[in-house]
Amino acid sequence: MFVQGLKCLFCETVYPVRVGYTCPRCGIVGILDVQYDYARIGRILTRRRLAARSDQSHWRYRELLPIGSNAALPALSVGGTPLTSTPALARHVGLAKLFLKDDGRNATGSLKDRASSVGVVKAREKRRPIIACASTGNAASSCAGMAASMGLKSVIFVPERAPEPKVTQLLIFGATVLRVRGSYEDAFQLCQRSCGKWGWYNRNSGINPYLVEGKKTAGLEIGEQLAWEPTDWVAVSVGDGCTVAGVWKGFRELKALGLIPRTPRILGVQAEGAAPVTAAFLSGEPMRPIEPATLADSIAVGVPRNWKRAVLAVRESGGAMINVSDGEILEAMRYTGRLSGIFAEPAAATAVAGLQRAVAEGCVGRRASAVALITGNGLKDVQSARAAAGQPYDIAPDGAALEEILRERKLIE
Repeated sequence: MFVQGLKCLFCETVYPVRVGYTCPRCGIVGILDVQYDYARIGRILTRRRLAARSDQSHWRYRELLPIGSNAALPALSVGGTPLTSTPALARHVGLAKLFLKDDGRNATGSLKDRASSVGVVKAREKRRPIIACASTGNAASSCAGMAASMGLKSVIFVPERAPEPKVTQLLIFGATVLRVRGSYEDAFQLCQRSCGKWGWYNRNSGINPYLVEGKKTAGLEIGEQLAWEPTDWVAVSVGDGCTVAGVWKGFRELKALGLIPRTPRILGVQAEGAAPVTAAFLSGEPMRPIEPATLADSIAVGVPRNWKRAVLAVRESGGAMINVSDGEILEAMRYTGRLSGIFAEPAAATAVAGLQRAVAEGCVGRRASAVALITGNGLKDVQSARAAAGQPYDIAPDGAALEEILRERKLIE
C-alpha cells in the first residue's frame, strides 16, 4: 500500500492512517484526505503498464487505492463503465463534443459502488462484520450489495422519502433497513450514533476518508478512456460533495503522474432546491445548512459534510458551479434518453441539464468538449422517470386509432 497518511482539509495536519475517520483537532468537520507516495507510484503506474493490464475494473488502479496488495476484493465487478460519444445530444446541449460516462452500469446500478467496494474491503481489513450507512438510496444499495458479496452484514438508515425501488434493492440484498421518520440528516445522525455505540464500520462518505478514493476512479477511467487527452469540461452532479471532489482528485493524480498533459475544468451542478455547496462556492463563505427540496433524491443533501472538499476541487480545476431546476432535470432525463439511449436517474441527468444551462449562459463555450457523469440508472427512480417520459397511447385491439397516432408521431405520412 502506498498511503503515507491522512491530511485534514481544514487545519492541514497530517496524521497516520490509524487516526480514525476525522481530524482529532477539528472534530467531525475535519474531513481527512488520503495522501500517497506519488514518486513510488509513478515508477509503477505508467501508460504502458496500464495498457498491459487485463483487469478492466477499477482495481486496475490499485496503487492509487488505500488497500493492501493481498486484500480480499468483492466478487462483484465495479468500474470499467462505458464512455460513450453522443453527437446528437451534444448538438442539443450546444457543445462540439459530449461523452456520457455511464456509471449506471455498475453492479448495483450507480457510481456509489466505487466507494462501497473500497468500504467493504476496509471493513474486512478492520475485522468489522457489520457495515452501516445513511443514504437516500444509491449509497445504501451499493453498500448492501457489496456487503452481501463479501459475506458482511449491513445496516442501512434511509429517510422516509427514499424511493421504493431503492429500498426494495436493499431488502433483496439482505440489509437491515431502518426507514427513519425524518430527513436524510436525521438518518445520518442516527447512523453516526449507532456506529459509535456498536462499533460498526461507518461507510458514510461524509466522514470516511477512504470512500472518495473509490469515487476518484471514475476520473482515472475517463482519462484513460479518452486516450489521455481530457475534454475541456467534466460535469458532475453535487450532493454531499464527495463525488465531484473524488473525480477531480482522479484527474489531479493523473496529471501528477505525468499520464495526462492537462486537467479538465469541473462543472459542479446542484438542484436549485438543494444547493448549499453552490452558495458556498459563489459566496466564499462557509456552507450554511438548508432544508432540501428536489425530486433528485440522490443529491438532496441539506448538510453536505464534504462541501469544502467540493468547493476546493471545483475552484482548483478552474471550473464553475451552477444550479438547475427540477423541471430542467426532468427534461434532461427525457432528451438524454431519446438522444443517447442512456437512461439516467434525476441526479445523473442533473449533470447534463447543468451543461445545457452553462452553455446557454456562456459559462461553457459552444466549441467546448465535455463529459457528463451519469451517476445512476433511471430504474432507480421510476416515479420520476414516468413524470419525465409521459404516458403511452391506449388503443383498442382492432387498432382503430393506430394510423392517427402514427401520423401524429410522424412515423407515417
